[in-house]
Amino acid sequence: MELVDYLPIALLTLLGIAFAGVSLVLARVLAPSNPTPEKLAPYECGIVPLQEPVQRFPVKFYLVAMLFVIFDVEIIFLFLWAVRMDQFGWAGIATVVAFMLMLIETLAYAWKRGALDWNVSHRTRTRRVVAPEATIEKAA
Repeated sequence: MELVDYLPIALLTLLGIAFAGVSLVLARVLAPSNPTPEKLAPYECGIVPLQEPVQRFPVKFYLVAMLFVIFDVEIIFLFLWAVRMDQFGWAGIATVVAFMLMLIETLAYAWKRGALDWNVSHRTRTRRVVAPEATIEKAA
């Protein structure tokens, strides 16, 4: 391949960069700028916040989001494999079986650790024993 073969790619890249730059400049120049206190105030779901939140944002949301992204990307790999499945032969099938076993093991581990359980009060590791002294006295 010669350098001339890359000319359409270079032109399209320059055209994309130019379009993005012109769009940003035109938006800055033509957009009206009249900030008011109402526009600058934080807005969340139509409710005006009266005070700062007392508790931190639960990490559970981030954990589920990360698990979703991980499994979603792995499913994309499976689609790519399915497109070329006939070219890979038995070695490709064995590789995907090993890959799927690792996926299933990861899901089982996350499930066992309670990563997918949103009902915290029903988890055995978060249950509290009420009055353990009374239980010990009854046993004695």
